[in-house]
Amino acid sequence: MSRLVQNVLDWVAIPSVTGQEAGYGDALARECARIGLAVERQTVQPGRANVLARGPRPRVVLCTHIDTVPGDLGVREDREHVHGRGSCDAKGPAAAMLQAIERLLASGEDRVGVLFTVGEETDSAGAAYADSALAEPWEPAFTVIGEPTDNRFVAAGKGIWKARLVATGSAGHSSQVGGPSAVHELVRCVHGLLSETWGHHPLLGPGTLNIGTIRGGVAPNVVAEHAECEVLVRAVDDPVSIAERVRRHLGAHVRVEKTHKGYGPIEFDVPAGEAGIPVAFGTDAPHMRRWGRPLLYGPGSILDAHTEHEKVSKRALDEAAARYESLARELLLRATGG
Repeated sequence: MSRLVQNVLDWVAIPSVTGQEAGYGDALARECARIGLAVERQTVQPGRANVLARGPRPRVVLCTHIDTVPGDLGVREDREHVHGRGSCDAKGPAAAMLQAIERLLASGEDRVGVLFTVGEETDSAGAAYADSALAEPWEPAFTVIGEPTDNRFVAAGKGIWKARLVATGSAGHSSQVGGPSAVHELVRCVHGLLSETWGHHPLLGPGTLNIGTIRGGVAPNVVAEHAECEVLVRAVDDPVSIAERVRRHLGAHVRVEKTHKGYGPIEFDVPAGEAGIPVAFGTDAPHMRRWGRPLLYGPGSILDAHTEHEKVSKRALDEAAARYESLARELLLRATGG
């Protein structure tokens, strides 16, 4: 068995749900030290740290996230795949990146580094911290972000706008004329949002809205005093435009109580000769503005990520390791004007 596949198997066996990333972070740090990188940690919150590792002056950085979504799937392999939570999102990309870095170092190329972030699956707290704390000797001209893209380069990705909407009403007996009902007010608002258009991008297509949760009221015969829902827009417009569309449908009894930090669509660098694809999922890239030009590429399929059948193919891992290595060399030539 190759070390690349063994690392994926070992690392998938380490739980690293968001907020509990320490054990897997330690494993990454050990592997970085083994291949000859200088290892650093950035404490983002108590017990949670980004792992950074580098040559003397990194100009090209390979980056992916430590955390996974919940769900213990166990870990197993068959002839073609490694199965388990995090196998493609994103422990497979991490293993392929470190194999590429090991090969680069063995050839004498040390102007590279890696960044492994906490919190990507929720709020990208690790990426935001790394951006605010960027300092010498890190001088990234390019950062390659590893996510499951079927080993294809991504040209653009949709942004995200997320909020909690809260409706208020007047509690009362449902047999009497009264109210308003918070549930009715929220449903009226949601109906408007579902009828709204959310912009169109020439590459990414239309923006889309999802009402992810909705709850309210206490009983069928009680006029609801409180109701709320969570809204997520896969954005192809800027957050200000999206917020204005939402406001048009709020009404007198519904308010935006909390808006999470959102961002509009993001463009990625695509190497010459590659056909970039669009994606709708989020990444750490919007939170790493100081880390040079972003690229997005990695083994595995987004259709397997976050599912009960998450897996990554061994062949894709090998291909990704080779491409990360050749890509780093290409980007270093561009960074130095070669």
